Amino acid sequence: MANAKELRKQIGSIKNTQKITSAMQMVAASKMRKAQDRMARGRPYSDQIRAVISHMANASSEYPHQFMREREVSRVGYIIVTTDKGLCGGLNVNLLKATVQHMKHWNDQGVEADLCLIGNKGVQFFRAYGGRVLAASQHLSETPAVEDLIGSIKVMLDAFEAGQVDKIFICNNVFVNTMLQKPTVSQLVPLDPTDDEALQYRWDYLYEPEAQELIDGLITRYIESQVYQAVVENVACEQAAKMVAMKSATENAGELIDELELIMNNARQAAITQEISEIVSGAAAV
Repeated sequence: MANAKELRKQIGSIKNTQKITSAMQMVAASKMRKAQDRMARGRPYSDQIRAVISHMANASSEYPHQFMREREVSRVGYIIVTTDKGLCGGLNVNLLKATVQHMKHWNDQGVEADLCLIGNKGVQFFRAYGGRVLAASQHLSETPAVEDLIGSIKVMLDAFEAGQVDKIFICNNVFVNTMLQKPTVSQLVPLDPTDDEALQYRWDYLYEPEAQELIDGLITRYIESQVYQAVVENVACEQAAKMVAMKSATENAGELIDELELIMNNARQAAITQEISEIVSGAAAV
């Protein structure tokens, strides 16, 4: 059993760690609120443009954009959104596990995958796991801008237009609440028609000035908005997961301190009892 001096030193070290994790918990809580505000501001635009694109995908357009046409799949692409930093529990692990399972589903059919990685943790994982990486964006700030993502997005869209990939999926964490962040893999291109029963009858829009010009621009904005919203939500998920992880670490440190203090007190009591016994034995001998 360790002596009292070693136990006091260990307890002091754990208390210092507890102070750090407690401070990180408060910082993450503050950042999470700001990230949630950014996420909430972006959702109305993201949802509305998704509704418009869903309508267009159901319509019999005079200009059938290639991003709306299904084709035989020989290769798929993934845009994978992870965090740049760790200490956020199983957030990245759960997402990467879901992504790998999805990739395995296609790989079992003889379909290979190309990757676009957003976030340092994804880059580190696939550097060890293996995979054909076409583009990567790392070290994004906690307030990411669309301009930081356009380059990587364009690489994947160019690969789709050139016929190098036939489907593009986006993999990201969806913010459900502070305690729950859900890893999702959804199809980004070709655009999925909505299942809304109100759209069971097909129609077309009247485009001015031209269908091609409007649809090209709208679909590009749509894809950029979906990836940007995924990144913004991932930031909120990161801070929520980090807050929960640091709260758990702080509580675990407190429990460990209590256990070590109990051990130290027992050891000290045993030492005192032994000294008293020795004194009594010595007195009796005299």
